[in-house]
Amino acid sequence: MSDAYLEDDSIGAARDIADVQAVEVITTTAVHLMSAAAVKVGLADDPENQLDLDEARKLIIALAGLVTAGAPEIGDMHARSLRDGLRSLQLAFREASPFPDAIGQGPGEKLTGPVN
Repeated sequence: MSDAYLEDDSIGAARDIADVQAVEVITTTAVHLMSAAAVKVGLADDPENQLDLDEARKLIIALAGLVTAGAPEIGDMHARSLRDGLRSLQLAFREASPFPDAIGQGPGEKLTGPVN
């Protein structure tokens, strides 16, 4: 590939990103985090081979941070569905854990408050 081709490609990508509203970037990122966390918490097709609670914890904490920080910016309609998905993942994590965290100590609960 030539340098000119790569430069044209990056300019095109920057233009594409410039056309995307922030709410779309935030919600898309949240959905990716949710999907990855759901797989790691054992909610996918092959939970015996995909379950990884350490990875799930990290993803849920990152999702909680994004949802908490982004909620005022994206509006209640979008934030409500993201909060619901986050809460479902937090509960699924607690159910999947052989030694569940105390209420208020689970992944992301420092940001969202206790989930039970």
